[in-house]
Amino acid sequence: MPIHIASRRRSAASLATAYPGARIIDVTSKGPQPWVRMSPFYPHGDIPVPLGGGAVAQSVEGIWQALKVFADHDVDTRKLEVVSMTGLKRTVRKYGPVLGHRAGLTGQELLPYEEARRRIFLPAYRWVLENNVADLVAELRTAAGEGDVVLLDYTVNGDVTDTTSALSHAALIRLYVTNKWPTA
Repeated sequence: MPIHIASRRRSAASLATAYPGARIIDVTSKGPQPWVRMSPFYPHGDIPVPLGGGAVAQSVEGIWQALKVFADHDVDTRKLEVVSMTGLKRTVRKYGPVLGHRAGLTGQELLPYEEARRRIFLPAYRWVLENNVADLVAELRTAAGEGDVVLLDYTVNGDVTDTTSALSHAALIRLYVTNKWPTA
């Protein structure tokens, strides 16, 4: 399936030159409906928190940010309830060094970055792909069968093991659509 990942920051002319005739779809939080629903920031609601003992969240990003632990700040369950797609990020600039992600809301274990991706982000995002945007996944499969598709994201890193840059959810969409989802 010809699904490509490109930076949302590229110009339309640059994308048209690199991918002539391709269908270009912005799947970021700034993308149009219905594709914005594929953003991890999108507030679908009732998303199970991995390792969360039955807790649910509005968005995948809310889960990721809520479970992030800093040197002086533990989990922040308020992030689970954010529905605005803004005000979710918890940054090192404000909270200091990240120690890891808590394995659940009250767990004692702190997960290193790659393991947190595998045990928190991947299961939460896959749940959304299967339960909230299955219609869009099906549309992408159809579109990719008809020609090139370019998914726009702010990052293009699709390698779960590459922790030097943020993981691209667009790349995860491609892996899911092409049945190459990373193992836990």
